[in-house]
Amino acid sequence: MRVALTIAGSDSGGGAGVQADLKVFFRFGVYGTSALTLITAQNTLGVQRVHLLPPEVVYAQIESVAEDFPLHAAKTGALGDGAMVEAVAEAVGRYGIAPLVVDPVMVAKSGDPLLAPEAVAALKERLFPLAALITPNRLEAEALLGRPIRTLEEAEEAAKALLALGPKAVLLKGGHLEGEEAVDLLATRGGVLRFSAPRVHTRNTHGTGCTLSAAIAALLALGKPLGEAVAEAKAYLTRALRTAPPLGRGHGPLNHWA
Repeated sequence: MRVALTIAGSDSGGGAGVQADLKVFFRFGVYGTSALTLITAQNTLGVQRVHLLPPEVVYAQIESVAEDFPLHAAKTGALGDGAMVEAVAEAVGRYGIAPLVVDPVMVAKSGDPLLAPEAVAALKERLFPLAALITPNRLEAEALLGRPIRTLEEAEEAAKALLALGPKAVLLKGGHLEGEEAVDLLATRGGVLRFSAPRVHTRNTHGTGCTLSAAIAALLALGKPLGEAVAEAKAYLTRALRTAPPLGRGHGPLNHWA
């Protein structure tokens, strides 16, 4: 039995965060463990309230899991603030948790902020160097680099610039770029690969980033090479979007069992 750890926030609506991650782990046959970073009052319409847990409590959760379970992969989601990023980086480094997928969650699908501005520097300096992969979307990449990204060519240059911050690989997601194809760019020291899929036009897009990063983490836990894990996870996400259930009155959840 392979084991993965999600270090992320709770989504009371179940479409994103730890709830989505655990569903994805189960879908791929991976035993899921978790460390909650924050609790949201959230549904498909937005985030009504956010409560950050104390960083020492988050550290203790990671410690508890790492001392008892053989962790084959981990991922991070919403981390809230700089102190939380520091605590997570400290725990991941101490217990040698790898491979680590870092999803730099900054805002919810509704536009509500989930990461304090001061935490961006901590992400770059403390967590990115520990990551086997970071998975920013265009908006997150713009915030991390402080520059606009409008074209695939600009996205490719941005992916290379993010790679220089220390992660082993960068998956710059193309869901926010224009075009009928959703093109994700995987940048490694060996170059840049493109992963394309027809764009799915749907309002059910809540938790897409969490779902994709959790799928990649699960596949890495199963021993898949990074390129294969990204390709399979993207195909799974496309199916999850196409078959999303009609739930909620806003940005609905995906079909995590696709």
